[in-house]
Amino acid sequence: MTDMRLSPRERLVLTAIIELYIATGEPVASQALARVFVDREGLSSATLRNVMAALGEAGLLEQPHASAGRVPTAAAFRNYVGQIQQPGRPQAMGMGGAGNADSPLSVERRGQIEESFSGVASTHEYLKRTSHVLATLSHGLGVALANTATGQVLEHIHFSRLATGRVLAVLVTQAGAVLDRVLTLDRELAPLELETASRYLNENFRGWPVDRIRVEVERRVEIEREAYRELLSSVEELCRKGALAGGEGVPALFVEGMANLIGAEQDRERLRQMLLALEAKQRLVELLTAYVDGREQEVRVVVGLDAASPAMQDLVLIGAPARLGSTNVGTVAVIAPTRIQYQEMIEAVSYIARLSERLLDVPNA
Repeated sequence: MTDMRLSPRERLVLTAIIELYIATGEPVASQALARVFVDREGLSSATLRNVMAALGEAGLLEQPHASAGRVPTAAAFRNYVGQIQQPGRPQAMGMGGAGNADSPLSVERRGQIEESFSGVASTHEYLKRTSHVLATLSHGLGVALANTATGQVLEHIHFSRLATGRVLAVLVTQAGAVLDRVLTLDRELAPLELETASRYLNENFRGWPVDRIRVEVERRVEIEREAYRELLSSVEELCRKGALAGGEGVPALFVEGMANLIGAEQDRERLRQMLLALEAKQRLVELLTAYVDGREQEVRVVVGLDAASPAMQDLVLIGAPARLGSTNVGTVAVIAPTRIQYQEMIEAVSYIARLSERLLDVPNA
C-alpha cells in the first residue's frame, strides 16, 4: 500500500502512530491513539483498531507481542518521509499528542550549528566537525566522507621518470600527507618536460585544493593552448593520467557517535552484529557512495539499510552532498535508529551541507 493508495483517514492514523512511536519509543495501543483523536468525530477506539488492523495487513504496522500495541515498519517510515519531503507540505506534521516530534529546524538550533562550526576554514576541519555536530544532534552516528581528493591541498608535487611511459608522481599536501602514484602515460615525456610541469603546478597552484587544480588546468588548456601548447599539453597528460588523483584506497572518513547507537539498542547480539557492520569503514564508504549522489543537491533518506547488512535493517541514513560551487567536497550524513526526529534531522543535514559554501575559502586563479 503506497501513500497514494492510503485513504485520508489511514494516512492520518499512520502519521499519528509514527509520531507517537518517535516520541515515546513504545508500541502504540489504540487507547493511546484514541487520546490523540479525542475531539475528532468518527475515530472511536473501535474505528482506530480497524484502521490499525488494515495498516497491519498492508505491511505498515507490526505487533511485537500478542498483547502489545503496534510499531511502524520500515515501509511506514518510508511513507512518512515521502510526505515530509513532498513539495508544498506543511513543515510541522505533529499530531499534538505526539509531542510534535518532527518540528522544523529552529532559529536557535541554526545558531547552535553555526556556533559549532566557528573557526572552521578547511575542508578537513569542516568534515571532521560535521561528524561531531551530527552525532550530537541526532543521538546517532555522525558520518562525513571526503571526496577522493577533497581536503588535499597542494604543497608540492614532483615527477620522476621510472621507465618508458611510466612516471612516479609524489604529491605533498599542506596537511603533511605524502601521496605517491605511478602513472602510465600515452606518450613519453622527457625529464625536462617533467621538471617544467612540476614547476608550473607548484608555482601556480600551491595552496589550491587538489580537485580544483585538475578543473583549472583543463580550463587553461582550452584558453591558452596556443601560447603554452607544449607546456600545457605535458601538464594535461600528467593530470589526465591521475597525477592529482590523491591517495589510493578509502578516502578520508570521519565517524562519531558509536556510543549513541549502543545506548539505543536493547538486543545485545543484534547490537554486536550492527557494530561489526558499521565498524568496517569500507562498508560506510560504500553506503554513502551508493545512497548519496554527489551530483545532486537534495537530502537523501534511506529507511532500512538491510540491503547493506541484515543487522542494519532498523537503521536510517539521512545524507546530502556538501558542495563548493560545482565541486563536490564530500558527503555528510546521519545513521541512526528509525525512531529519529526525521524533519529536524533532514533539515539539519541539509543546513550543514550548505554551510560548506560559506565556510570554505577556495583560492582564485
